[in-house]
Amino acid sequence: RVPMLFTSGWYDYYPGEGFHNYRALLDSAAPIALKRSHRVIVGPYTHGFPNRTTCLGQVDFGPDALKENDAPNRWLLTMLKGGKAAEFMRAPIRLFVMGINRWRDEYEWPLRRTRFTKYFLHSGGCANTLQGDGALSTRAPADESIDRFSYNPANPVPTLGGNHSVGPYNPGLYEICLPGPYDQRPVERRDDVLVYTSDPLRADLEITGPVVVKLYAATSARDTDFVARLTDVHPDGRSINLTEGILRARFRGGRFRNPRLVPPGTVQEYTIELQPTSNVFFKGHRLRLDITSSSFPLWARNLNTGENPGSAMRMVIADQVIHHNRL
Repeated sequence: RVPMLFTSGWYDYYPGEGFHNYRALLDSAAPIALKRSHRVIVGPYTHGFPNRTTCLGQVDFGPDALKENDAPNRWLLTMLKGGKAAEFMRAPIRLFVMGINRWRDEYEWPLRRTRFTKYFLHSGGCANTLQGDGALSTRAPADESIDRFSYNPANPVPTLGGNHSVGPYNPGLYEICLPGPYDQRPVERRDDVLVYTSDPLRADLEITGPVVVKLYAATSARDTDFVARLTDVHPDGRSINLTEGILRARFRGGRFRNPRLVPPGTVQEYTIELQPTSNVFFKGHRLRLDITSSSFPLWARNLNTGENPGSAMRMVIADQVIHHNRL
C-alpha cells in the first residue's frame, strides 16, 4: 500500500532477497503508480552502511562509495512529507558498479541489455592458467576427467571475507567473520578447494546481475554441502571474492520442498544461487570460480551423516567428485 525502499550491499547476505521482493511487488496487483514508486539501492557494503570509510575488507571503493549513506533518511523525509518517489530518485534502481567504482541508475532487474553467458569448468590446467588450476571458459567441455577433493568437517575451510549479516555496528564480529572482499589465495591453496580460472581478458568485461552455478557432482556422503565463489583475479595474482553461495545437498530439489538425502556415489545436479553482483573485470584480469564444501564460521559445517543437523555429533569425511564432460 506504500512505496518501499530496499537497501542492501553487494557483500550483504540479502541483495538477492531485496531484488526478489522488489520484483514481487512489481508483479503484484498494486496500482501502476505504486509500482513505479518502489526504489532499490545496492552499494559496496556489508550488512549496513559504512561509517565514514570507503574501505571494505581489503578494497577501497573510492569517494563515491559514501554518496548514498543518507539514503534512508532522505527517503523518509520525502515520504513522510508527502513527496513523490521521483523526487527522491528518478530511476527505480541505483547500483554501485565495483571495479570502476561508480553509481549508475537502472530501470529494470535483471538489466534488459544483459547477455547471459555460460562458462564451463574444465579439468586439469592449461598454459594460460595458474599451475594446478582447472580452466574456466565459454567453450563447452569434451569428455574430460573428473576432479576430486575430500571435505573433512573437523577441518573446514575457514571463512575469509564474503557475504555476511555482519554490519559496522558490531565491529567485534569483523575479526571473526571478516565481511567483504579479501584475497582468497590463502584458502585456494588448500587441498579441499578446487580452483577454475579463465584466460586473461582481452577487453573489459562487466558482470551485473544474478549469478548461478550448476554443478554436476557425486559424494560418498548421505548429505553434504557445496560452496561456489566467484572472484576477480588481478594481474598481480590477488583473487578478490565478489559473490558466493552454498547449497545443502538434501535441498537440491528446492528450499521449500521436502529434503531428500543423497544416494552415495550418484551424480546429481546442484543449482547454487550466488548473490547478485556488479563488477567490471578489467582487461588482463581473469574470472575464477572456487568450488569447495565449507566456509566456517559463516556457515555451519555439514557433518556429512544425513542426521538431524540440530542434534548430530558424529562426523564423517565426504569424498566429492566434480564432473564436467559433454552432455
